[in-house]
Amino acid sequence: MKKLNILIILLTFAFIANAQTGKPKAPEFALGTFTDDYGISYTINDTLWVQNPKTKYHIIKWNPEKQYLVAKNDVGNKTDGHKYTRIDYMIFTGMAPYLWGFCLTAYDAETDAIAEQTASADRQNPKKGCNGYPFSRMKKIEIKPSTN
Repeated sequence: MKKLNILIILLTFAFIANAQTGKPKAPEFALGTFTDDYGISYTINDTLWVQNPKTKYHIIKWNPEKQYLVAKNDVGNKTDGHKYTRIDYMIFTGMAPYLWGFCLTAYDAETDAIAEQTASADRQNPKKGCNGYPFSRMKKIEIKPSTN
């Protein structure tokens, strides 16, 4: 019984510590496989944003309240490896099948703090609010199970 009580106490402390230091997770709508209105495909989870075929961003922070994330660019990226990126995003209405969009607000910052402090995209003007360009609109790709 004493071992069980100790185990419960340790698990409680581990849960509390994780809750206090855990990173915010991606918003549900941003998880999965997508294609943008330029025909580029993406796979996104809580810790990795992949722009196919070979561009990867290792997500270090999601800020769902302010609708952005900060990521470290993968060393294997063709350009700006080891630098930092801020991606602002927003939900769309009346643009189905495109339900949300994103903007690479910063993509070559020297530190994560610099990327995060970059001025946010203009969500009031999604057609020009991404450094003079439109937000890239994203639609979900439904992956069908193999019939083999």
